[in-house]
Amino acid sequence: MALSIADIRHLFDTYGGLAYSGEPVTQLQHALQTATLAQDSGARAELVTASLLHDLGHLLNRQGETPTERGIDDLHQYYALPFLRPLFADAVLEPIRLHVDAKRCLCAIDPTYRAKLSADSVRSLRLQGGVFSEHEAQSFLSQPYAEDALSLRRWDDLAKDASRSTPTLAHFLAIAESVTKPGEAMLSPGSASAGTSSHSP
Repeated sequence: MALSIADIRHLFDTYGGLAYSGEPVTQLQHALQTATLAQDSGARAELVTASLLHDLGHLLNRQGETPTERGIDDLHQYYALPFLRPLFADAVLEPIRLHVDAKRCLCAIDPTYRAKLSADSVRSLRLQGGVFSEHEAQSFLSQPYAEDALSLRRWDDLAKDASRSTPTLAHFLAIAESVTKPGEAMLSPGSASAGTSSHSP
């Protein structure tokens, strides 16, 4: 089934307080921080939206706390796509789909990157197939939206600060609504008016 903006808000309202696997933030805090980093970097609205929603698959396919410790890869980068495809174009969907492989690529092309990964990201890297070979990295980089996915991945890695302040979920859902396909937002009245003040969720 297709998700609406209101449905996405409901998912964050219902499950956003869950711990973000092995990290000192919640799922909602992580999403808002990633989107904030994208916005502060001057990213387009589509990439800000992808940053907000890149881990929505965790909320749709809930596997309990820290599934990587149990050897589980929930394939979250793919899981949300069928639910989001009626709502968003590839400029939102492709960075989401590619953000896991972007980690594998960055480990291959940036000698300093892997050392900065959290313990949970290192565990998930193994489950997700490990570091790309040189050929795999070059193949990844040749794909449309690969650069957006690399940017999203770097913001993703930084969005784990329990004390960071962000704009509200409503603020970012209004941005998401602005890049939906015509007639597809299905936002209930007043449910995501833009919040502009910065605070933690």
